[in-house]
Amino acid sequence: MMNGYKSLAVQHLSGQVSIVKPALPNPVTFDSPALEVMTDLRSIPAAVIAPNITMEIANAYMMQRGVRTLLVMYEDNLLAGIITATDILGEKPMRFIQERGVKHNEILVMDIMTPLEMLEAIPLEEVMHARVGNIVASLRESGRLHALAIDDKSGDLPRICGIFSWTQIEKQLGIKIEQTNAAQSFAEIESALAAG
Repeated sequence: MMNGYKSLAVQHLSGQVSIVKPALPNPVTFDSPALEVMTDLRSIPAAVIAPNITMEIANAYMMQRGVRTLLVMYEDNLLAGIITATDILGEKPMRFIQERGVKHNEILVMDIMTPLEMLEAIPLEEVMHARVGNIVASLRESGRLHALAIDDKSGDLPRICGIFSWTQIEKQLGIKIEQTNAAQSFAEIESALAAG
């Protein structure tokens, strides 16, 4: 198996030797390319779960993976929907328990996920030319904390190729971003009142 490989030359260490420090990535700003804040599923495997798994297992899996969103996939590897930590930890499970009379540990991912038909995705061509600020504006407008990117130009089926996360964007920007579209300054409030 190893035939044909020769060993490499070595150098004996002496005197003073230091260690390379990795170059710091360029800080992300609202004007940075949107791709800098996208979890690119073309190079990072997606965190996925089946629709018939319990919500509690989904929550444990999210914590284990350090993610707040799971793509819900059918056995044939097609997208069923998404489930977020907010779905699991918010009021959806309590409403489901009241409506269906089930126990908390009986709630399945499919019971509280956002189904495919209710999802939106940003075309990859849009993302390629967008800035981080465009993604933040889109998330704000939709009232969501996550957005999907879709590539419907390559392959026979459209494919989700990226995820944007509000918390990940905040982390990369190094700031907390106001989630509402509320007027940010007195001048904006004045102009809104004048227009109304």
